[in-house]
Parts: sequence; C-alpha cells; structure tokens
Amino acid sequence: MGQDIRLTASDDFEFGAYRADPAGKPKGALVVIQEIFGVNHHIRHVCDRVAAEGYVAVAPSIFDRSEPGFTSGYSPEEIAVARKFVANPDWQAMLRDTQAAIAAVQAVGSVGIIGFCLGGSIAYVAATRLSGLKAAVGYYGGAVVRFADETPKVPVQLHFGEKDAGIPLSDVETIKAKRPELEIFIYPGAQHGFSCDERASYDKTSADLAWPRAMAFFAQHLK
Repeated sequence: MGQDIRLTASDDFEFGAYRADPAGKPKGALVVIQEIFGVNHHIRHVCDRVAAEGYVAVAPSIFDRSEPGFTSGYSPEEIAVARKFVANPDWQAMLRDTQAAIAAVQAVGSVGIIGFCLGGSIAYVAATRLSGLKAAVGYYGGAVVRFADETPKVPVQLHFGEKDAGIPLSDVETIKAKRPELEIFIYPGAQHGFSCDERASYDKTSADLAWPRAMAFFAQHLK
C-alpha cells in the first residue's frame, strides 16, 4: 500500500520515510513514530492500518542520522543491538526529523502524531514543542515522565501496560499528577510492546481496545 520516500529536515539533513495513502480523499494525516527497531515491518503495517482508516501516514526513519536504513526484528539479540540507539538519544535531531515529517503531510489537512515505545515519548514531546499538530497519541513511552513538566499544545492520549517492566506504574501516576488534562489508559496485565503482534509481549485484548480509542481520539481532534 505504501512507498519509500525521502524527507529533508530544517538542517538540510536528508533521510528516509515510509508513506501510505488512503484509497479515497484523506481525512487528514498521521505521523507514525517508530520504536527502537526502525521503520520495520511492524511500523509499515501500522502506517498501512492508518491509511485504511482514511489518513495519510508517514513514518520518518529517525535513526538515519546514525545508521541509515536501520531496521530490526524482536529477538533478544536484535533487541540488545537496537538499544544502542537510546543509550544517549539526540532528542533535538529526532524532533527536527519529526517536524519535517509533519511538514511533508500538512497539505492534506489536519495532522496528528502517533508513536510507540521511543516513538511514544517523541509523540509527547512533539505535542509540547513542535508546530503543525492537532493531536498526539503515545503508546508505552518510557521517557514521557521525564518531560511531564512540559505542557502539550494539543490534546494528548497515552497508553501504558500495567505489567510494563520498563515503565513502573509510579511513573504513570506521576504523569497523571503533573498532567491531569491528558487522557491516559492503563491496560491490565499488558506488558511493554503490547500492541505489536510480532512481539512475544503482544496482548490482543489490550491492542484491540487501544487502537479504536486512538482512532476515535484522532477523529475527534483532526476534524
């Protein structure tokens, strides 16, 4: 359904992205931000799902500055390699590339952002710092708590797994306390990565609850 494209950031850095377009007139657009595994099969599938919902989807390859075209699967060995990208993340560079992705789809209408894992954190920070967005959704963003003192400029919805080994519920409670205006869902028994059907932690019940919530949120705010 989609195609590989090239984007250019404000500092003239050129990088890759995956774009999927709906069959009919777009309702708007969603920027899809990857996990630490790159714009891999799963993220491309998410983009295709977004397009099937009626939105243009674009997923920028936010690791291209350090390793162009990087993608990974979910074996323990692959996860260990992918973690190198978040040992010392360059938030400003990732946000520049996210801003370029927003700009690339603004012509089609209102733009939202949805991210997973690292991308969930970027979606939150994008809501506080970037321009051109109408709404943001973040799935299991472990760094959201670090940025919770920053006020989003657009409505934000967050999704967390109750049993996420990397995001304690105390972090979620901190986010709730600092940002009571956010829409936050916690999924009983769900682990990190519960929305990805290619991971051992996939939780179909939780995933099937979260996706319609996210799409309803965008339908409300991207009118």
